[in-house]
Amino acid sequence: MKTVNEDLRIMRSIAVLVMLVNLTLISVEVECVSAIPPKSLHIDTDMDNEDGLALLYILKQPRSDIDVKSITINADSWSTAGSAVNYVYDLLYMMDRQDIAVGVGGEGGISDDGIISENVGGYLPIIEQGESTAGGCRYRQAINPGPGGFVDADTNFGLVREYLSHGSRSYVPQKQPTAQEVLLKTLQRGPTTILLLGGHTNLALLLMSHPEVKSNIEHIYLMGGSVNGSNPTGCCPKGSSDTSCSSLSCGTKGNLFSAFNSNPDAEFNVFMDPFAAFQVFHSGRPITEIPLDVTNQVPITKLFINDLEKTRETLEANYAFQTFKMIRDTWYGDGFFKNSYFLWDTFASAVAISGMLNGHDINLNKYAVLEYKNVTVVTSDQPYGVQDSSDPFFYNRTTPRFHLQKNGVHSGHVERGIEDPFCFNPNGRGTCKDGAIMEVLGEGGARIQVAVKPKKYVGGNSTLGLQIYEDYLHDLNKWSQRGRFSFKTDFPNYKRVFYQKHDSSIRGKPVVFDMDMSPGDMISLFYLLKAPVELIDLKAVTVTATGWANAAAIDIVYDMLHMMGRDDVDVGLGSYFALNQPFVSYSTNGDCKYQQAIPNGAGGMLDSDTLFGFARELPQSPRGYTAQNSVEFGAPRNTEHPKERQPLANEVLLKVFNRTSSKERVTILASGPLTNIATFLSSYPSFQTKIEELYITGGSIQPGAYSWPKVNPEGRGNLFTIPQNKDAEFNFFLDPEAAHQVLNSSLNITLIPIDATGQVPLSETYLEILKKAPKTAELSFVYRLLSRIWKLHKTGDPYKFTNYLVGETLAAAVLVNPHSIKTMFNKTRIQVEATGDISTDGVIRVDPNGTPIRYVSHVDSLAYIQQLTSLLSSPNNTAVVPSYKSQKLKWKKC
Repeated sequence: MKTVNEDLRIMRSIAVLVMLVNLTLISVEVECVSAIPPKSLHIDTDMDNEDGLALLYILKQPRSDIDVKSITINADSWSTAGSAVNYVYDLLYMMDRQDIAVGVGGEGGISDDGIISENVGGYLPIIEQGESTAGGCRYRQAINPGPGGFVDADTNFGLVREYLSHGSRSYVPQKQPTAQEVLLKTLQRGPTTILLLGGHTNLALLLMSHPEVKSNIEHIYLMGGSVNGSNPTGCCPKGSSDTSCSSLSCGTKGNLFSAFNSNPDAEFNVFMDPFAAFQVFHSGRPITEIPLDVTNQVPITKLFINDLEKTRETLEANYAFQTFKMIRDTWYGDGFFKNSYFLWDTFASAVAISGMLNGHDINLNKYAVLEYKNVTVVTSDQPYGVQDSSDPFFYNRTTPRFHLQKNGVHSGHVERGIEDPFCFNPNGRGTCKDGAIMEVLGEGGARIQVAVKPKKYVGGNSTLGLQIYEDYLHDLNKWSQRGRFSFKTDFPNYKRVFYQKHDSSIRGKPVVFDMDMSPGDMISLFYLLKAPVELIDLKAVTVTATGWANAAAIDIVYDMLHMMGRDDVDVGLGSYFALNQPFVSYSTNGDCKYQQAIPNGAGGMLDSDTLFGFARELPQSPRGYTAQNSVEFGAPRNTEHPKERQPLANEVLLKVFNRTSSKERVTILASGPLTNIATFLSSYPSFQTKIEELYITGGSIQPGAYSWPKVNPEGRGNLFTIPQNKDAEFNFFLDPEAAHQVLNSSLNITLIPIDATGQVPLSETYLEILKKAPKTAELSFVYRLLSRIWKLHKTGDPYKFTNYLVGETLAAAVLVNPHSIKTMFNKTRIQVEATGDISTDGVIRVDPNGTPIRYVSHVDSLAYIQQLTSLLSSPNNTAVVPSYKSQKLKWKKC
């Protein structure tokens, strides 16, 4: 019998022989055949759930045919920048394509006279762009920030954590390439096809600022718009007498399910920035549009899902199935398989790939019937030329922005939001058409290719019917260019381990920490976890998405708790909107009247959502945000793991109070907008008597006592993005009604205003003391985080204020041991302004008839730093799992 070594020698000999034969053939053919270089492709995506699957499908195409050069994130649509860019990095790692450049955001803006900065950010639609990354949400408010919207897109329903592993790339402040850098660099290298799977802001800004590279855009493919479509969602079956299925959506051109009362004709991708879409459509470059007209003919069917489930032979096919399954399981109603969910972006990607491989010939596309149409994008509603404050391109300007025509198509009313009275019909379909695609005759239109019908399968018998269904399943499952890395393949020995604090005979005061997940809040969490359990017994953490981070940042909280061995601490996800901000017509959506004060980019949401790039260095908790749910908790159906739902803030608070003995009272530390606290008190007023004390970080009391680098130096607030409000502090401004309600309660309140937190800004002394202390995992992490924030602060704009972001940790120190930091308290009576006027909302007024409170007026800053350092460096209550790196080493061991 042959040995294994003999078999290997024979196989090697055959391989060498084949290689020599191939080399001979190549040497003969080289003289007569020249290699055809692959087609270059750039993808701009908003990373909604199906976008990720479309990206996988594209990466499965032979690299000899399609060379994906770069990807940019459309950051003003269906996901948030920090989560989306890391999600892309993880998908590229899975597919072993870390060579692909990724761009997001940018800190440049657009000046009042229309000058576009070199590195303009794409966080806002062009009509909202100013010189900072903070701004409104006139279009984006059509997207729900909660389940089914941002949070489920940012986490892919929690599947990103469960299935994807981290590669070597992730977001790092000032090292992350911007969208404009990446897109410009790709086009400067040569002819490139661009695929748009989200809004058009990034490409439009490049076209407007760098027209010299326009000629290198070989072709533009875009999923978006509706030319002559008729929305099938919500329609009753023919001949049915059941009227319960009828809805505003049935038969409309568009798909703005949250905004049919104002705009029945627009599609999300175009609606997110109609003016940008106009620039793209009228760029003069060849365009193929894949509108709702055709994607509505490519629904996700039961047969398709069943076939995908049976043929999950690759990591990417399994990930696609799990995603579709979760969407189906969390879909409200029974309409998922009844023309409600479609292969929007995947079908558009297939049309683009076929077009690239066939010279963009209208007659040769494998997946869609294409026709030439003359179209335009509606950017404002008639009458044109009427001065309307809704249109900042023209209103109160002698010269229109970007030198637009005074009586042109952009000069009418521009929809302000999905409840704009100009458009809104509370009982029917609205009248505005911003973002609608219109066919036009003669001048005023752009002649483009439009997909009108999907092509049937031509390979023989097919139960699925369409070419895209068959090829999608085949390509995802083929072994060439298959995914290599996933969480399970990287860590085959991973086991879910939950840690909890051992019971102690003596437990300190029961504490709930309510926060908005800013960097200072995260350090406060370490502080509370390091405090002796005999002094502080942390029962729960509740988080709100109305402050300095988006809801998906809750995963950072879970990871910190796991690091410190405290998986027993419940975490509740609270409000997505400030009080009175959800809409009456569609309560899952709302306005950003207050939250627009927070920058979307550097130092704001982008850095909070990623903890300044350090979030991925934390150990990964077995817990995390998930869309898993069950009928028991009001979901439409049970998901695969119905017991693993994300608890809500009210549920967690109710659990804490119900478990507290009659002799105990709970202390609450609130270090963000007071939305969760106000909501709980209004829902369960009887529990107010079980609150021992409420510590609140926020507000400003003493004029001139604080030295933020603010826009209005004569004021006492820190709203550097809202110059008309000189005296409010962010936490109170972000939900003034909540602050007003809580401060008007009869609770025993201690206020830690910015008068006090401003006394402990980050400094060289602060860092030096931390550096010299004995190292624990938690101290090392905090030191590295603060060092990065300090370095960024010294660079100036946009980080000049970040040294004050960590002052919120002072509130935890005051709660734990006020005497050690020589805290001085004063008492006064106050009222909080909450009239709806942003120039005064959130401002504290000292009022003899107001609520009596105690507030911190002074602390010893050096004593505070020393106490924080002493606590973090203590070997007591130290980290159980030091880092993600340590986890990887453990999980990879046999």
